[in-house]
Amino acid sequence: MATPTEPARPASPERRPELDAIRMLVVIGLVFFHSALVFADGDDYYVKNAETTEAVLIAAGFAVVWAMPLLFLVSGLGAWHSLHRRGPGGFAKERLLRLGVPLVFATLVLNPLPQWLRLRSADAGHRESYLGFLPRFYDVDLAPAEFPFLLRGEYFETGHLWFVVLLLAFSLMLAPLVRWLPREQVRHIGDRLAHAVLHRRGAVLLPALAFAAVCAFARMEQEYAGWHHWAYLLFFVAGFTLAADDRFRVVVRREAGLAAWLGVVLFAASGPGFVLADEPMTEATVLATASRALFGAAGWCLVLAIPGLLDRRRHRRPPTAPDSAPDLAPDLAPDLAPDPVPRMRRRLRRHLAAAVLPLYVLHQPVVVAVAYFVVGRSAPIPVKYAVLVTIALALTLALYELLVRRTRTTRFLFGMRS
Repeated sequence: MATPTEPARPASPERRPELDAIRMLVVIGLVFFHSALVFADGDDYYVKNAETTEAVLIAAGFAVVWAMPLLFLVSGLGAWHSLHRRGPGGFAKERLLRLGVPLVFATLVLNPLPQWLRLRSADAGHRESYLGFLPRFYDVDLAPAEFPFLLRGEYFETGHLWFVVLLLAFSLMLAPLVRWLPREQVRHIGDRLAHAVLHRRGAVLLPALAFAAVCAFARMEQEYAGWHHWAYLLFFVAGFTLAADDRFRVVVRREAGLAAWLGVVLFAASGPGFVLADEPMTEATVLATASRALFGAAGWCLVLAIPGLLDRRRHRRPPTAPDSAPDLAPDLAPDLAPDPVPRMRRRLRRHLAAAVLPLYVLHQPVVVAVAYFVVGRSAPIPVKYAVLVTIALALTLALYELLVRRTRTTRFLFGMRS
């Protein structure tokens, strides 16, 4: 039995394919989610259908509570392995190349398109050309108080790349912190924490209180997928912490069932407040505050439950020794060695894992461009939605396959390894 004085046991170096599956599921799911916003009542998306429905936001709420938080948790898991292999300096350099380069490129080249289409969609008489609009998009001012979103403008935006901005900022904040903190003291604290959650049932669910407090009192932000943007730092740090010791992984597997049930119950309990309150994300009424607190607590429970339940399924299989392989993990994935699987399956897994960041960068401009043409047609909402999702998903995958992954230059611009 582990004791608080024993050295922390490092996390296993095996690759966890369920984490790659989660990341791909979330990114592909964003095509469906952002396509749905075209038909959502009360949401200010770039292009809107003339007919809208409240059912979209209600149906999307359950994905909002866990999807983006889970991406940050998985990113924190990967950051731990990358930092310990590359060191703080190498980690910071790698993140600047793998996240900073696609962030700058996509902000300058891809992000003006949705804003231009917003103007054209809102005003049928708008005749400004795309090239004529670009100078207005690039007209920005520094906004240090809005860190890490340092640039502001009337038309400028990071758009869906807010995730990349936050992930890059969190990574660059983490690198010097790891260098400066006393390692032995941190290791001792981590060991005591791992011992505590291992021997106290339900202790790993206690951070739900912190997420409840953040959502209740720091409020929620619609432009960052419903969560306050600094709440994502907590998920990132949580992932970094969970990766540091195998005992955390054991606990997450053990508590996954309880976390899933509790997460579903808390989310369901938060629903009436979001429906009845006038401004549930920001107002200070008791109903809205309590609903946000329940939402935040549900988020932590579900973010633990999903990888825990998937890991349970995989853990039942007979253990095998990890295979040695070069570092092929993408930015948002843990830098771990692949497990031994048939070569074809391994190549497919590696291909999908490497595609996550480029697909994330590409998907929203594609969805908005396709929606601009789809909403003008006469058809019921379900038909338009199905057409929009089908075309947008096919185009996004085709752009990645034909234009991004095949040349060294485009791979660099989209944060892929050469």
